[in-house]
Amino acid sequence: MSTAPFCSVALVGAGNMGGAMLARLRALGRAVAACDIDPARQREASALGAAVLTTPAETAQALAPDGLLIVCVVDASQCDDVLFGPDGAAARLSRGQDVLLCPTIAPEDVERLARRLTDAGVGCIDAPMSGGPARAREGRMSLMLAAPASVLARRRPLLTQLADPCFELSERPGDGARTKLVNNLLAGINLVGAAEVLALAERLGLDASRTLDVIEQSSGQSWIGSDRMRRAIAGDFAPRAHVTLLEKDTRLAVEAANRVGFQGPLGERAARVFAQAHAAGLDGLDDAALLQLLRRPDGGGR
Repeated sequence: MSTAPFCSVALVGAGNMGGAMLARLRALGRAVAACDIDPARQREASALGAAVLTTPAETAQALAPDGLLIVCVVDASQCDDVLFGPDGAAARLSRGQDVLLCPTIAPEDVERLARRLTDAGVGCIDAPMSGGPARAREGRMSLMLAAPASVLARRRPLLTQLADPCFELSERPGDGARTKLVNNLLAGINLVGAAEVLALAERLGLDASRTLDVIEQSSGQSWIGSDRMRRAIAGDFAPRAHVTLLEKDTRLAVEAANRVGFQGPLGERAARVFAQAHAAGLDGLDDAALLQLLRRPDGGGR
């Protein structure tokens, strides 16, 4: 492992989205320190020219005094460990440095993490992502941003290089997470719907690809339906977005709805389908595998 004093950006979590952001940062000429527990991801980060470090603490220590730490892990537990665990980054951060918190987690967890960072004098930007790795590599993903205006102002030049569009939602950390959960619940509903109707089309004796041609030019069209079902029809289930991600996000969205006393007709049902896909052994596949689930005679045991 190499050392990397005074990188302008450090990144913890170099997976699909984190690795794509790292590639974008390196294409922009940024010196980047990176950390990931997966040796394969470490090698990929090193090949991109990042300084690969062993722990979040070491990675934070490599930041310049005005540097930005990007946290791009999966869930709240990992965020806690990365920031406040035994080798956590927060203890090595100082005033003038900020954290960009990118995972989709519960708004209450964002608020709690932001509060702890703020109490330590470190800025926190609630910044869930959307768009996928290809768009992230090109700087065309979207970021849903919530942070104090002063923090957003000093990070805006970099954020607009990482994402287009950048949605500046509010000064309240947690609102980025709330917006992302609303968006991803709709994405989950749309994906379940697309898989259901194509499974039905096949049962009716229709050609799935030609049926999707019609849907894409008609009122049933959705971006996620087209993107995932094209892959599913081709039998391509290599994971770009694992089933477990929308399983987590739809569950979190339903939990958020329950906390404010809202019960819609579709969200909980969609969340249940993702949980069924996981239970059916499809959790390691791309979420396009919902078509596999709904092709089964019992529809996955609903």
